[in-house]
Amino acid sequence: MAGTSHGHTPAAWTGVTIAFIGFCISGAFMVLANPLGFWAGMVVVVLGGIVGMAMKAAGMGAPKAAHKDLADVIAANKVPAKA
Repeated sequence: MAGTSHGHTPAAWTGVTIAFIGFCISGAFMVLANPLGFWAGMVVVVLGGIVGMAMKAAGMGAPKAAHKDLADVIAANKVPAKA
């Protein structure tokens, strides 16, 4: 993953941060035995994914070409097995 910016984009950081906050909300309300609060936290988790995808669509994510470049580097560095 070091060859690309996988996960090191504003879209990724924002989406994961929002989802993590939702996870914490859900966890807290699960301990408090409050189903409404739990599901509200789950809505925040889904919202994090939606925000991340929207930011990626707006150009704040990793470009697709970066992933192909990494695959080329990996394929070029493979050493053939000796028979």
